[in-house]
Amino acid sequence: MMGRAKLTIIPPGKPLTGRAMPPGSKSITNRALLLAGLAKGTSRLTGALKSDDTRYMAEALRAMGVTIDEPDATTFIVTGSGKLTAPSEPLFLGNAGTATRFLTAAAALVDGKVVVDGDAHMRKRPIGPLVDALRSLGIDASAETGCPPVTINGTGRFEASRVQIDGGLSSQYVSALLMMAAGGDRPVDVELLGEHIGALGYIDLTVAAMRAFGAKVERVSPVAWRVEATGYQAADFLIEPDASAATYLWAAEVLSGGKIDLGTPATEFSQPDARAYDFISKFPHLPAVIDGSQMQDAIPTLAVLAAFNETPVRFVGIENLRVKECDRIRALSSGLSRIVPNLGTEEGDDLIVASDPSLAGKVLPAEIDSFADHRIAMSFALAGLKIGGITILDPDCVAKTFPAYWDVLASLGVAYED
Repeated sequence: MMGRAKLTIIPPGKPLTGRAMPPGSKSITNRALLLAGLAKGTSRLTGALKSDDTRYMAEALRAMGVTIDEPDATTFIVTGSGKLTAPSEPLFLGNAGTATRFLTAAAALVDGKVVVDGDAHMRKRPIGPLVDALRSLGIDASAETGCPPVTINGTGRFEASRVQIDGGLSSQYVSALLMMAAGGDRPVDVELLGEHIGALGYIDLTVAAMRAFGAKVERVSPVAWRVEATGYQAADFLIEPDASAATYLWAAEVLSGGKIDLGTPATEFSQPDARAYDFISKFPHLPAVIDGSQMQDAIPTLAVLAAFNETPVRFVGIENLRVKECDRIRALSSGLSRIVPNLGTEEGDDLIVASDPSLAGKVLPAEIDSFADHRIAMSFALAGLKIGGITILDPDCVAKTFPAYWDVLASLGVAYED
């Protein structure tokens, strides 16, 4: 199945029905892997995602002395000594943002040198603010280009008890600092700067996971947390399904007029992207303006869904999408406009989707460049449910977070042409 250059979706012409389980949450799996790797003892992580991003995290932890067994397709058994050791060579993390940001900070707990690197896409993704924050704690960290590779000479000790970081840049920076802080030698206050605070829901995910592995974290203000130097203890941890992945299935359901059982009600997800369900359930009457700041990975889904809405939709608060796996604002506007000119346009960092319900049922051949971005590939597949001739380039990039995506759609009644 891997290695296909393109995949054309054949509109099913009928409601999609059946049961389709999203994979485990990427966000929670990579947090749990790191915390279990930092913990002393054996942890059992169930319901986990096995994908490119989590494989990079697991391999990096193995390179730093952690034992990880995989007895089945959704379980990691992680045994750690409570201390990571310096790897013998640079850690290669592909284009996995969570793994790269989290391990850049965790490397400060290693007694020795760690180089965190990634592929050509990751080498364009900013990490300077996190490196600056580490340096403010007295940690020897450097990234010559402001992007990976990052070199960290860790000691496990901090020279300061307070670190500040702009919360609007990436919640992953904040989560990385919080998880690292519990492994240090003193309590640390992590404080957000700036008027705009990014996806706070992901910080809540981080704090909940840290507490599950024995950390003491107190929210001392709306924008600050105090982390005690407790280290981590092994735990058994159940990972919920991935809400970002669920958005494609929720959208497929409303687009096709079908009924898809995900096994988990939308109300039971703790991840921020589950907020997208409230909008998806309103289709084809999406609001005129959608603020994506707290559910950024769901915006590609909503943007493609908006193409079939009754009225145009403007997406705001999405500037961080420019520094994801690709410039997602540009990828969405250009992909939509390949289907129909000016279907998607940009105004500054806003995305405007012109919306045209009459697109459904037409044949509008268009090759969609996924830019090797899993979310672009998966979201534009939704357009192919209603429009003939939609072809996704590099379809197998979905392996980053949802390796079975095309098979799951097929199980619901979607067919393809290679």
